Amino acid sequence: MSKKIVMVVTNHKEMNEEKATGIWLSEFAEAYLEFSKKGYDVTVASPLGGTAPVDPGSVDESTPQEFLETKHYLQDTVNLNQVSAEDFDAIFLPGGHGTMFDLPKSKKLQELLRDFYEEDKIVAAVCHGPAGLVGATLSNGQPLVAGKRVNAFTDREEAETTLDQYMPFLLESKIRELGAIFVAAPNWHTHYEVDGNLITGQNPQSTLSVIKAVVEKLG
Repeated sequence: MSKKIVMVVTNHKEMNEEKATGIWLSEFAEAYLEFSKKGYDVTVASPLGGTAPVDPGSVDESTPQEFLETKHYLQDTVNLNQVSAEDFDAIFLPGGHGTMFDLPKSKKLQELLRDFYEEDKIVAAVCHGPAGLVGATLSNGQPLVAGKRVNAFTDREEAETTLDQYMPFLLESKIRELGAIFVAAPNWHTHYEVDGNLITGQNPQSTLSVIKAVVEKLG
């Protein structure tokens, strides 16, 4: 039986009327392609289902064609309400600034993350994807990330993008407030943390490292 993974992406497409956002394409594409090469069965889901937007800033003339081709899988995503943890071996949250707006508000995602984690299944996220972990609590009421080594897009990196002013919160600061042991690397360096079945990466450069860690655990 092949391993089954659900990738949860954002539906949110704008920071404000002037700035578009969405998924950071490389974080989705690298993960989707690597999982597929391993023969895993990949389902792409989102809070609302349907089309999931790609951040226009994540695509330019240097974007590999195979990355662009994965946009096809974002045209008709499954609604999260149709997803059950018992049907999958792992959940993965790629980033993009869009995740900061809708993933923390998704009650269904919070339930799924709790179920995956408490069923000893893999919970993984990269860059802004860990925004989805912000609202997740365990059955005992504690934040899922409390007391765990966690990595995500840092406040310093956010400041460097100059997009911090448009964010509903700063991801590193919020994760620290929830009691996580936030482990940061210098800006734009590949870095990820593994704490049990929780795997998190810092930035777009860290996507492949996170995926390799997921694959290693899944076998």
